[in-house]
Amino acid sequence: MRLSLIAGCALLAACSPGGGNTKQQADMTTGAAVQGKPFSFPASATAPFTVTRYGSFDNPFSLTFLPDGSALVTEKPGALKWWHPDGSVADVAGVPKVAYGGQGGLLDIALAPDFATSRTVYLTYAEPRPNGRSLALAKATLPQGGKPVLSDLNVIWRAGSDGDGGQFGGVIAFAPDGRTLFLSTGERMRKTPAQDPDQAIGKIIHLTLDGKPAPDNPMVAQGGMRADIWTLGHRNPYGLAFDKAGNLWEIEMGPKGGDELNLILKGKNYGWPVVSNGDNYDGSPIPDHDTHPQFEAPKLWWNPSISPAGLVIYSGRDFPQWDGSALMGALSGQALVRVALNGTQAAKADRWDMGARIRDVAQAPDGSIWLLQDGDDAGMLKLTPKQKP
Repeated sequence: MRLSLIAGCALLAACSPGGGNTKQQADMTTGAAVQGKPFSFPASATAPFTVTRYGSFDNPFSLTFLPDGSALVTEKPGALKWWHPDGSVADVAGVPKVAYGGQGGLLDIALAPDFATSRTVYLTYAEPRPNGRSLALAKATLPQGGKPVLSDLNVIWRAGSDGDGGQFGGVIAFAPDGRTLFLSTGERMRKTPAQDPDQAIGKIIHLTLDGKPAPDNPMVAQGGMRADIWTLGHRNPYGLAFDKAGNLWEIEMGPKGGDELNLILKGKNYGWPVVSNGDNYDGSPIPDHDTHPQFEAPKLWWNPSISPAGLVIYSGRDFPQWDGSALMGALSGQALVRVALNGTQAAKADRWDMGARIRDVAQAPDGSIWLLQDGDDAGMLKLTPKQKP
């Protein structure tokens, strides 16, 4: 769901799970090795890449690469998998109990900006609560060497608004300076809380690395939940990423149509549920964005829905023609979508039919692009540039 963390790792071996100790590495990579297999997809004839599938995961949500080229994959039922380039997969212990079902479960995982030295990871999940479920943000340590286990896990922020409903959001993006983080929260299928500044759902949240309100938040002086809010009026945001210029981009699912790509600006209101370029599921209309100019309008929208999920701003060398582009997955659209970014403007560029629901997009340390399928037998899909004839 983000670029791989590379900075601070002068030697990949020093950042590897086993720290160069082969016995420890063997302990870390238990599980049957599975080699990559060619993946056939509808757009294969015209796409500028071939695809190789690796692994099999149970309803995964997030794919995040470590500096050594291994990857962490969250599974919504509550498992964290550690995939290694040799094809082996390890179960990571110490995962918190999650409330699985109805779009909830174990959600995002992200490496701290100083992961190379701290081994700190952040994760989001639907947490069981006395009155239902709530989005939780936790931090933990993934020790170097030995059996894989999350230690010192601590919940540092909770969305509150416990209850039923899906649409948790739960995507993490660290600020370019590495001092704060941004977190997307869905409105839990309740609509009106997205406009309520006293509720954290339906928002983009901005926090310190310890889960406190970031000091430059627009309502920080008001205290309470308002102090955590960066923007409001969001429905179901499943992608956050910074571009090279420091602009924060977000993707979110609309209702019946109206999926959005937004440029996230401090203190802005993005309008849900007052406005949307989609309609209600029963077919009744919702006012379009252009009828209420007081709300920040999306840079792009999709009708019919593609259900965007997973967002990365590409900076690798495999596809130089994509440099600076936004790459996003599409669940109902079963596609990889490329959007050309130019400063604060965006234009639809490419859409490749993958023939599978795409849950997440990630860039590995070597610059390669990987997709994560959705479902109960989901693979990691590596994109390789086609050789020019």
